Amino acid sequence: MSMIRLPLVVDDPATRHRVELLFAAVWQVKQTLQRDARAVVDAYWSGEVRRASDPKAWRAELGMSRTGLERRASAHVERSVWLRDHVSKALAMHQADEVWAGVARHLHPDAAGWRAGRPRPGTWWEYTRIPGRARSHTKDRTWETFRLHGTLAGHLDTFRHPALPGHITTLVQATALPPGTPVLAQPRRMPAPPRPTGRIPTGTADDRGRPRTRAASWYDHTGALAVVFAGGPSSRDGDLILPVRLPQGAGRWPYLAHYLDRPELWHKVDLVRRRDAAAPGGWTYEAHLLVLTPGYVSPATRARREQAAALGRVGGVDGNVSNLAVVSFPATGDPTDGDVRADKITLTDAERHTLTVQRRKAKGRQRALDRSRRTTNPHQYGPSRRQHARDERRRIAGLPPRTTATPAGPRCTTTAGTPAQAYRRDQLSNSYRTLRARHAMGAAGEAEARDHRARRIAAAVVADHGPHLAVEDCDIRTWFRLWGRACTATTPGRLITALAAECQAAGGRLHRASTFTTALSQHCLCGARVPKSLRERVHHCDSAGGGCGLRGDRDLVSAALAAFTALTDPDDPTTARLDHDRARAAQILFTPGLQEALSESTAPKSAPSGRTHAAAHGPGTHLPGQRASARRNAGTRAVATPDETRPATKRPKAHAGTTRPHPALPRTSIPIRDSS
Repeated sequence: MSMIRLPLVVDDPATRHRVELLFAAVWQVKQTLQRDARAVVDAYWSGEVRRASDPKAWRAELGMSRTGLERRASAHVERSVWLRDHVSKALAMHQADEVWAGVARHLHPDAAGWRAGRPRPGTWWEYTRIPGRARSHTKDRTWETFRLHGTLAGHLDTFRHPALPGHITTLVQATALPPGTPVLAQPRRMPAPPRPTGRIPTGTADDRGRPRTRAASWYDHTGALAVVFAGGPSSRDGDLILPVRLPQGAGRWPYLAHYLDRPELWHKVDLVRRRDAAAPGGWTYEAHLLVLTPGYVSPATRARREQAAALGRVGGVDGNVSNLAVVSFPATGDPTDGDVRADKITLTDAERHTLTVQRRKAKGRQRALDRSRRTTNPHQYGPSRRQHARDERRRIAGLPPRTTATPAGPRCTTTAGTPAQAYRRDQLSNSYRTLRARHAMGAAGEAEARDHRARRIAAAVVADHGPHLAVEDCDIRTWFRLWGRACTATTPGRLITALAAECQAAGGRLHRASTFTTALSQHCLCGARVPKSLRERVHHCDSAGGGCGLRGDRDLVSAALAAFTALTDPDDPTTARLDHDRARAAQILFTPGLQEALSESTAPKSAPSGRTHAAAHGPGTHLPGQRASARRNAGTRAVATPDETRPATKRPKAHAGTTRPHPALPRTSIPIRDSS
C-alpha cells in the first residue's frame, strides 16, 4: 500500500462550515469513546479476582473488545439528535476501531513487555484526521464513507492549460512532457462538479425486450476529481462535495499517473486538516488516498539504487550527537576491488544560519504568545520586580499607581504551587489563535525540512557506500537528556531512520549492534582495547604499549569497526560480536589508505575536509579562516553514555563556580548531492 495527499478546495463558506461541523461531530464521538474505554479499563483492572480467574471472560462481560466499542459508537449515534445530521454509523464505527487500537496496546504488552498508557481524551487542536472506511473490492460501487470520484483524464480535460499543445490528449503524452511545462490551469476558486443526472442504460433488457436504465450517480462521473461524502442519515444538506486541486506542472504528472490512473486500486480516503493561518478558518484540508500499489519511485532514483546494490561494499555507521561517520570497505576484502571510503556528515554553514534564524523566529513567536495571554488574562499574573519597584516609587512620590496592561511577573498560584486557574480556561484573543497557528505551521515546516534533509543525506550515503551497513544500537533518548538542543539541530535519530529505509529500498539492510557486546569506541582494528572517555575525540592505539600505532578520528574508527560486526540473529542487536580477525586483515590489506581515511574524509564529495586538504596540509590542520572543532564535553562524566564503558558508581561533586558545558558542533561539513 501507499498513500498520496490530495489538497481539497474548501473556499465556499457554506462548505467550510459543513466540514468544520463534521470534524467537530467526529471529535465528540472520539472523545466519548475514549472516556467510555477509560472507564471500562479502570473497571477491568479493579476486578482483580475476575481478572485472575478468567481475564478473557471478564473482558467479554465488560464489552472490552473491538466489537463492543463499535456497538457503543453506533449506540451514541442512534441516541444523539444532532450527530445524525453529520456523522454516519460507518464513520463512527471506524473511529471506534482506532480507539480500540490504543486500548489493545494498553491491555496487551509488546514483545519487550511494555504497555501503553490508559486511553486519554485529546484536545480539539490535536484532532486532525477523520479515518474513512475502506471500499469493497468484491461489490461494485461500495464506498461506506468518503468517496473519490472522477478520473485523471477527466481532470486534464476540464482544466487543460491554454498553452498546452493540441496534440497532447492522453495521460501518456502528458507524463512524457519535460518538467516546467504547464499542464493544468486550475482557478483559485475551483467549482464543485455537478452531480450526474438523467438515466443511464444498463446494457440489459426486460421481458418485453425493452432496454433497462438506471438513475445516474456519482459512480458515472468521469470529469474532474472530487471527494464526496453523503453526510449523516438525517442530513438534508445533500452531498458534501470537495474539489481536488492537483499540481499543475508536468514534472509531477508521472507521480500522479502512478496513483490516480487506475481507480480500481483506490482503497480508502481519510479527511485530514492542518493548521494554516492564511486560510479561511485557520485550517487547510487534504484527502489522504490509500492506494493498493507500491509507492512511486522515479527512474533516476531506481537507477541510483540499482547502482548502489551493485557496489559490493560493506560499511559501518557511527551515529553521534554532532555528526554521522560512515566508513566502507569492499565486500571481497581485495584492495583491487576498491579503496576505503569515509564520510563525516555535519551541519553546513548555511544550515547553521537557517537553524539560528528559525530558532530566533520561534522564540519571538513564543514571546508574542506569552504577551497576548498575559494581556487578555491580567488577573492571573502578578507584576514583575521592575513593575513593583516602579509602583513603589510612585507611591512614595504621592503619584497614583500606573495601570499595567501586561503584567510581567509570575502566574498566580495556590499554596501547593499549581496555577490558580487552569490554562485551558484562559481567555484567548483572535490574534493569539492566529499566532498559534503560525507557530504550528513553522514547527511542521521545520520538521518536514529535517525529514527531507535526512532522506537526501541517506540517499547520498547509500549511493557511495552501498546498502549493507551496520550501526550501534544506541538509545537516542539518552542523548536528548544530555544534549537536547544539539540533537535537535543535527537530528541523529532522523538520519539513522532514513538510512535504514534507504538501505532496505536498495536491497540491503542497516544492521544494529549492541554497544555492550561490541564496545566499538573502546577497541582498535588490530583487536587491542583502547579505553577512551567521551571527551577524547582522537583514537590512538599506542604502539609502545603493544598496539598497532593507528591514530585517527574516534568516530571514523568506530564506524570502520562497525563494518566488521557479525550478528547471530539479525533482528537481535545483543547477538552482535566484533570479528577481530576480519578487522585485522582489513587493516593489513588497506594499510596505504586506511590511515588517511580514518583521519580525514576521502570521498570526492567532501572537498572542504577531504583528501585534497589532507594531502596539502596534513591531517588535523585547518584552512585559513577555519577554527578547530570544540570538544563536546569539557569534563569527565560519571553518567552512562551510549559510546562509553560502564561508568563509576558515584557522581563526582561539582566544584564551586563550575557550570555544565554544552556541546559545540563542528564547523566543517560535507555538501551532499541532491540525487532525488
